[in-house]
Amino acid sequence: MLERRSSYDDLIDHLVRSTALQRGEAARVILDVLAYFDETTEVFVRRRHRELQSGGLVNAEIFERISAELPHRAVAPPELSLRQLRRIVYG
Repeated sequence: MLERRSSYDDLIDHLVRSTALQRGEAARVILDVLAYFDETTEVFVRRRHRELQSGGLVNAEIFERISAELPHRAVAPPELSLRQLRRIVYG
C-alpha cells in the first residue's frame, strides 16, 4: 500500500495502537495527510476556490478567505495579493 512502507511502519503501528483504526485505514490516513502537506500553494488556491465557489460564495469573499487561510498552512507561502490569487485561479 505505501511505497516506502518501512519508513512508516512505526507511525502505522502507533495509529493502530492509539486509535480504533485498522492497519489499512491507518496507512490511508497517513497517505492523506502526506498528500495534504504536499499540496502546492497554487493547487491549494485552486482547490479552495472550487470548494468555496460550490458553497455559494462569490469571488470577492472567496479570495479574501483564501488570503486569510494561507498564512495558517503548515508551510505558509509568501503573502500573496488578491490579484496574485486571481491569477493563480484564472491564469
